[in-house]
Amino acid sequence: MENTAKLTENSKGYNILIMTKGIFWAVSVSLICILIFALIIKFTTIPESFIMPINQVIKVLSIFVGCLVASKKIKNNGWLWGLFIGAIYTLLAFLIFSILDGEFRFTLNLLNDFVFGALLGLISGIITFALRK
Repeated sequence: MENTAKLTENSKGYNILIMTKGIFWAVSVSLICILIFALIIKFTTIPESFIMPINQVIKVLSIFVGCLVASKKIKNNGWLWGLFIGAIYTLLAFLIFSILDGEFRFTLNLLNDFVFGALLGLISGIITFALRK
C-alpha cells in the first residue's frame, strides 16, 4: 500500500503552504518598499525622525499583504494564521536585514518588534478574513 498525502484545501500542509506564500509576499513587499525608501532618502533630505515611523508603516503594509494573500485560500482561523504570518515575517525580516547590515543585534527592540509583528498579524488576519466574506 502506498500512502501518498495530497495537499487538499482542508489539510494542515495546504494551510502551511498558503501561509508560506503569504510570508513570501510580506517579505517581498517589505524588501521592495525598503529599497524604494532608501532611494528616496538618498536623493532627498528626509529628517531622521521620519525613518522609524516609515519603517513601521512598511511592516504594517507587508504583514497586511501577507495576510491578504493567505486569506484568499485558507478557510478558517484567520486570526491564528495572521498571528503566525506576523511572527514569522518579523523573524525573517530581522534575519534578512541583519544579514544585509552585517550585524545581528539581539536587543529589547527585537522582542518588541516580534510582539508588534505577531499582534499586527493577528489583527490583519481578522480584518483580511472578514473582508473576504
